Amino acid sequence: MAAYTPMIQQYLRVKADYPDAFLFFRLGDFYEMFFEDAIRASQELEITLTGKNGGVEEKIPMCGVPYHSAQQYIEQLVERGYKVAICEQTEDPRQAKGVVKREVVQLVTPGTLMEGRGLNEKENNYIASISAFSDGSFGFACNDLSTGENKITLLAGQEEVLNELSMSGAKEVVVSSGFDPEMERKFRERSVAAVSYEQEAGISEMSAPLLDALNQDKLRETAARLLNYLFRTQKRSLDHLQPFATYQVHQFMKIDYFSKRNLELTETIRSKGKKGSLLWLLDETKTAMGARMLKQWIDRPLIDKEAIGRRHSLVQSLLDDYFARQDLREKLKEVYDLERLAGRVAFGNVNARDLIQLKSSLLQVPLLKELVGGLQNEDAKALAEKLDACEEITDLLESAIVDNPPISVKDGNMIRDGYHDELDQYRDASRNGKTWIAQLEAQERERTGIKSLKIGYNRVFGYYIEVTKANIHLLEEGRYDRKQTLANAERYITPELKEKETLILEAEERITELEYELFCHVRDHVKEYIPRLQSLARTVSELDVLQCFAQISEDRHYVRPVFSGNREISVKEGRHPVVEKVMDSQEYVPNDCVMGDGRELLLITGPNMSGKSTYMRQVALTSILAQIGCYVPASEAVLPIFDQVFTRIGAADDLISGQSTFMVEMLEAKNAIANATQNSLILFDEIGRGTSTYDGMALAQAIIEYIHSRIGAKTLFSTHYHELTVLAEELPDLQNIHVSAIEQNGKVVFLHKIKEGAADKSYGIHVAQLAELPSELIDRANEILEKLEKKEGEPAEKPVREKVAAGMPELTAADPAPAPAPEVHDAQLSFFDGPAEPKKASLSPAEKKILDKLAKMDILEMTPLDAMNTLYELQKTAKSTKK
Repeated sequence: MAAYTPMIQQYLRVKADYPDAFLFFRLGDFYEMFFEDAIRASQELEITLTGKNGGVEEKIPMCGVPYHSAQQYIEQLVERGYKVAICEQTEDPRQAKGVVKREVVQLVTPGTLMEGRGLNEKENNYIASISAFSDGSFGFACNDLSTGENKITLLAGQEEVLNELSMSGAKEVVVSSGFDPEMERKFRERSVAAVSYEQEAGISEMSAPLLDALNQDKLRETAARLLNYLFRTQKRSLDHLQPFATYQVHQFMKIDYFSKRNLELTETIRSKGKKGSLLWLLDETKTAMGARMLKQWIDRPLIDKEAIGRRHSLVQSLLDDYFARQDLREKLKEVYDLERLAGRVAFGNVNARDLIQLKSSLLQVPLLKELVGGLQNEDAKALAEKLDACEEITDLLESAIVDNPPISVKDGNMIRDGYHDELDQYRDASRNGKTWIAQLEAQERERTGIKSLKIGYNRVFGYYIEVTKANIHLLEEGRYDRKQTLANAERYITPELKEKETLILEAEERITELEYELFCHVRDHVKEYIPRLQSLARTVSELDVLQCFAQISEDRHYVRPVFSGNREISVKEGRHPVVEKVMDSQEYVPNDCVMGDGRELLLITGPNMSGKSTYMRQVALTSILAQIGCYVPASEAVLPIFDQVFTRIGAADDLISGQSTFMVEMLEAKNAIANATQNSLILFDEIGRGTSTYDGMALAQAIIEYIHSRIGAKTLFSTHYHELTVLAEELPDLQNIHVSAIEQNGKVVFLHKIKEGAADKSYGIHVAQLAELPSELIDRANEILEKLEKKEGEPAEKPVREKVAAGMPELTAADPAPAPAPEVHDAQLSFFDGPAEPKKASLSPAEKKILDKLAKMDILEMTPLDAMNTLYELQKTAKSTKK
């Protein structure tokens, strides 16, 4: 290092302590980067790469960003998973002997953001710590530095760890240096931006108060590792950190990573965005902290019947009082993010505008308390009592901070007049001094007779009297001392002006310093109330989510669910909440779901695009809505409390892990079969389709039998293997249901209605026709299908109307045919296709009259074969009776 200049040597010493971070090295008004950091930063940030002579022959690569705009560049790097070490000057350059002292004051990482666009206001920004123990268990801790939230649990194995990691959405994971590299790879697969290392897991003086409630060594080690990392990287006291709250995964409905994704609870599968998810549907919250709590509730539905009932009763009380609910919504709009404001106060990056937001938020609390306390509900009254207005903070901020302060805390103009006597005196001196300057200018003009004479100020020369060179001869000799010469004028100073200049400049400099000191004093005083502010934030967040549930339930016509004690499901006119919102509610076809004794497993058949998956998902989403405390989309709903939900819906390769669609399908099926209990809900969609027909059918049947006989979980199993429908004769708790569809003018029409019994065919070629595959291809597919059916010993179908018109004898089971369709309005082809124009069957008047009779008699609930036989009999009867 001796070859480099002292400044570059200092840079290299600091960089050695932060090898995996970009080092933002403060030089004057810029943060500079050198060597490899400069090359990579110039590429990532698209800034100019230059060079610097650092004492060696070749120039050192160098790039930099302005100090005042550095935040945007830091955010860009952190969003891409990098870390940024901010190295500041720690002594006054004017007093430095040699190189100015510098040290890193903060390490900014993906999991420790406190501000900026990388911090989504409606989502927590978690950093996790994971410890592996010799008995195969793991400690799992999470922290949101922006809010101070800490939580911790013990997990049984790797799958639970990965599931919790996905659930939290943690951006960064802290582990020991000897942690399993294969698990680290899996962390990154779950969208973890950074894996960091912290060997020290001892309890420090700063971490000890936060660990008092943890009575297990495993928990204490995991939490201590996380806290030590935070204190080491942030390099300041973090007074807003809350004691660790312990939880156990079995205290909530368990929804694994795959099921959460398949059900699109918080983001959609295709876009990975919020729109189209359950969270998108429900988010009628009015505060950022309420939105974060809503997401937490969706991630962790309750299984405690009493706790769920409390939420439902609060929702009901808000539904009962429309005007109170609307007033509550309006007041909540005025509440800022109390959690993150408290975090910024503790972190030291709060400004005066933030404190005004805090004050205006607290002013809403008495109004919220009055509204909630007036609801006819004991739980609501208890909630109102928790609303702490923190009047001491409001009074302090009202007296100390002006209503419209600047963003900067070091430029003054933040503190109110009358708050501090010394500040008022300096302000008086400054204001009166400037008045005196204006009076002096008028006196000098009158004394000299120079109308253009003026008194000005600049930072280099201070105050001065400026006279044009043409008027210099009018000045009284000996009274004016020359200060600066310009091209066309001279600038002077007088003893009186010098005296006032000293007074004014000292006052203005001291005003700025004193205002910052007073602001810090106010901030530190507010810091003492952080626990109360955090408690208030939790209560306001809960109120916000509950009013959101009430609003959604009223707008969407949801009903309060009833929980059965005998594992019964009885949902009347249930709807898929998200699909219903996307479509016009008048077009959505509701369906019942009845499961219980003798109906533990429903085998669902029917065409593609007919709505099987939608029906299955709506059952799961209805249960999740009920258990988070919301009302549900149905006219009536009796539900059990599910401990777990498992799904296998959709098909996708896992390219990162090198797993095929079928392997993903089997792994998800294994997860459900290995972990489900009698109190779980399983949704299996088209199991076995990723392999040969006989392999797939054999696997599907074996899975059905295993769930039926060994697990007993409530299960919805959709399939195109119609051969499996015979299992209803062998398995007492399995029932066949199907999604109805009819053929009309050679095309399939989906009715989206769930019926009892098995479907008669799959209509696959009809769906291909709807997708507008070439007609030549469709015709060829029909030919092939006819040959295959003949090969299996089943004669191809003939147009039914031709048979009837020819007066053919009664149809037989060997000669099946679909029933002629009654008038059908195909209003709901699918979720994606939207409504179609009404389609009508082309029928003769006689046929129309007969079909009308059939409809009135509910005959069309029959199979198409039975319906056609009945039609033929009715035709013969009509001819003989002349009716």
